[in-house]
Amino acid sequence: MENGFIYQTLLGKIVITENGHAITAVMFGESLPGEVNDSETPLLKQASSQLQEYFAGKRKKFDLPLQPKGTDFQQKVWKALQDIPYGAVVSYQDIARAIGNAKACRAVGGANNRNPIAIVIPCHRVIGSDGSLVGYGGGLEIKRQLLELEQQ
Repeated sequence: MENGFIYQTLLGKIVITENGHAITAVMFGESLPGEVNDSETPLLKQASSQLQEYFAGKRKKFDLPLQPKGTDFQQKVWKALQDIPYGAVVSYQDIARAIGNAKACRAVGGANNRNPIAIVIPCHRVIGSDGSLVGYGGGLEIKRQLLELEQQ
C-alpha cells in the first residue's frame, strides 16, 4: 500500500505519495487518493523538504528515488523531461527528438499531461513550439509561476 501526505507550499497544497521505496506522485490537490494511507513517512518528509528548497530558490535538482507508473513510452518521455536543465524550456518537438521519435509530438504531449510526479519531473518546462505556455495539470498560472521562479 502507498503512503501519502498533503503539504502546504508556496503554490498551494501538494499531495505526495510513495510506495515504501520511491516517490510515486506529486500532484496539486487537497485530498489523498482513496487507496493511499495517510502517513507522513521519512521519504515523504524528504520530498517535501526538497520541494520547499526548490520553492525558496535553493534547489535546482531533485535527489529522490522516483517510480512513476506509466507505459514504456511515457517512461521514456518522463526520463527525457528530467534531462531539461533548471530554468530552461523546450518544445514537445524537442522531447520527441530526444526520445528518438521526431514525429511523436502529440504522443509526447499526452505523456507530459499524464506525468504523475509534477515539478520533480519537470513537465512545466515544456512549452509550445511558438513559445506559448500550453497545458499543465496544475493550471497555466502555476506553470507560469514555476517558470518565473526558475528565471530568478
